[in-house]
Amino acid sequence: MPTYEYECTKCGHLFEKFQSMKDEPLKRCPKCRCKVKRLLGTGAGIIFKGSGFYQTDYRSSAYHEAAKREKSAGEAKPAAESRASTDSKSAKSEKKETKPAKAAK
Repeated sequence: MPTYEYECTKCGHLFEKFQSMKDEPLKRCPKCRCKVKRLLGTGAGIIFKGSGFYQTDYRSSAYHEAAKREKSAGEAKPAAESRASTDSKSAKSEKKETKPAKAAK
């Protein structure tokens, strides 16, 4: 429940009232019983919970999609390179096996 700030239109008395958002605004000053007005910009009871809030938490969906594409492209490239390196290693080992053995003298 938020705290609202009021000001009396006649005597200028400033006071706060802790009330629900569903409650009707106060109409009378507790000091002189004249009309009061609720001040704007007050009563916002925001509480931030969690480990932190960052600008990157609210990036556009287009940014997130581009990041996913970039990440998947980066993961696919090393896999292709590793396949090529294993193919070249197996080709080298086949060459070693096909060489004729030297005759002993």
